[in-house]
Amino acid sequence: MHAARRRVILKVSGEALSGGEAGPISREAARWLAGEIKAAADTGVEVGVVIGGGNILRGVEAARTGDDRVTADYIGMLATVLNGLALTGALRELGQAATVMSAVPCGGAAEPFERGRADTYLRSGTVVVFTAGTGNPFFSTDTAAALRAAELGADALLKATKVDGVYDADPMKRSDAKRYDELTYLEAIEKRLGVMDLTALSLARELDLPVVVFALSVDGNIAKASAGETIGTRIEGGRDGRALP
Repeated sequence: MHAARRRVILKVSGEALSGGEAGPISREAARWLAGEIKAAADTGVEVGVVIGGGNILRGVEAARTGDDRVTADYIGMLATVLNGLALTGALRELGQAATVMSAVPCGGAAEPFERGRADTYLRSGTVVVFTAGTGNPFFSTDTAAALRAAELGADALLKATKVDGVYDADPMKRSDAKRYDELTYLEAIEKRLGVMDLTALSLARELDLPVVVFALSVDGNIAKASAGETIGTRIEGGRDGRALP
């Protein structure tokens, strides 16, 4: 078990809220995820969440205009705002103080992201759900999560996924895929393991920000990862690639 953490940024995909054929957002899925996040917050860890928008993007694929990447990325940003509102609502229903912040203006739907205000919320025990990525096209929500973790002085970046860590091949396709317990940033980058995009990993490496990749579907995993328990795959190491002591 690693040192106790004061503040974490959790990255979850939009698919975590998916209702499958029933629709892009499931009330049941949102409440389950909210309950897992609340369990972590109840331990005293300050939790910020960066959420993706893939569950909604599948339904608006036709709205993408040719090769206009900028338009496509803004559609994606707005999709994350919808997911953030759903998750924040579920958190509040469970009695957890929560607010949603957006990197792009959304009027009364979400507060604009402001570092000092976000820090104040987190210090008060409020879960902050960060949406709209970085507010700029060409950057993923992985990069947004690394950026928010850097800005807000998080002790770790937690990435919840469909599998229980980082593998050398797709474990959904290959039964002989090997899971890593630990990696350095350079190993993750050079091996192109698909942990997250290279911009996010490079930023984490520059700041010596530990990244923990783990399975979202296991009850209690968010709280365990937030507490510093050994689960999934941990990525860290000095900027020269050597493991930290």
